[in-house]
Amino acid sequence: MGQGTGIVGGGIVGVALARALALRGDDVTVLEKENRLAAHQTGHNSGVVHAGLYYAPGSLKATLCAEGRGQIRDFCAEKRLPYREVGKLVVAVDESERGALDEIERRATSNGVPDLERIDDAARIAEIEPHVQGVSAVHSPHTAVVDYASITEAMAQDVRACGGRILLGHEVTAMREQGGKVYVRTAASEHAFERVVVCAGLQSDVVARFVGADASPRILPFRGEYWALRPQRAGLVRGMIYPVPDPRFPFLGVHFTRGVYDDVHVGPNAVPALAREGYSWLHWSAADTWGSLRWPGAWPLARQHWRMGADEISGSLLKPRYFRKAQRFIPELRMADLRRTSAAGVRAQAWGRGGELLDDFAIDQVGSVTLLRNAPSPAATSSLAIADHLIRHHLS
Repeated sequence: MGQGTGIVGGGIVGVALARALALRGDDVTVLEKENRLAAHQTGHNSGVVHAGLYYAPGSLKATLCAEGRGQIRDFCAEKRLPYREVGKLVVAVDESERGALDEIERRATSNGVPDLERIDDAARIAEIEPHVQGVSAVHSPHTAVVDYASITEAMAQDVRACGGRILLGHEVTAMREQGGKVYVRTAASEHAFERVVVCAGLQSDVVARFVGADASPRILPFRGEYWALRPQRAGLVRGMIYPVPDPRFPFLGVHFTRGVYDDVHVGPNAVPALAREGYSWLHWSAADTWGSLRWPGAWPLARQHWRMGADEISGSLLKPRYFRKAQRFIPELRMADLRRTSAAGVRAQAWGRGGELLDDFAIDQVGSVTLLRNAPSPAATSSLAIADHLIRHHLS
């Protein structure tokens, strides 16, 4: 037999799984292609510990987010890592958004979001966020912010303390199952494992093909770009201010977040990235772009959502367009209040052959290889719960 469990991917989900296995005494090895952990989605997000407002009741997202938010809070307390409950206000700017806000309230209530408050009074909205304009809102006072990269490093310390191995700079280039073992090759070495779990994020479909998994779902990378409030104007935002999301898309829209270190960032938007790890318009890959264009779901998606795509791209390229999306919620906001940052993230969004964007977490099994095929937000919030779920249902 092979040696223990191999985990492909050193983001927060992969390391959380490695920690859970190592704590119970399993032999575990993490293979990460970068020279540091949390190098992609984990280290480039808003740092929000989601309370579960948006997710379809009964879905994996809803269930594991509810479990995971408390686990992250307890982990931060144990490791003395920052955890700030700044609260989230989801705002309906006008009457046309009340119906969608009703649905958010229904889902949040079904998902057990603690101390949820529906607000239909402008004065009460102003008590929570004095500079916000809206006709109605939902307030989640316990929604928190953290530093997910630091959390990942703390989890990794537990893995190593239990005898687990984390190998950086080990990009997986091939994988095969033979004779009761799963052989995993990197540029530096070859390993034989009893089983493998792939938590490869932006590269998850690439790694899935190594073991003959279905090509669907494919990863479509969406870049999210951030602006920041100038420090002297950070007082415009106390916690988090979110729009009512468009239910057709698995994105939340441009929002304001006071981070765990007290900076206030604005965003992200959602534009198609020209590379799986394309953090700006200057980063592009002909292979990645051509692969997306050739995918059967490309043209159905484009036909259905081209207006949204054009709007997001124009907001990316033109500051006034981005600014107007943000100013809807804070009329006092001025364009000079926004400063460009280098911060951006790329979301690994799975999509099917028919052009559909997958909304829930997705897990496949091919022999002794478990594939996490779709794990966007709230995967960081849910990371410890995802690890428990994988162990219960795939690695027991």
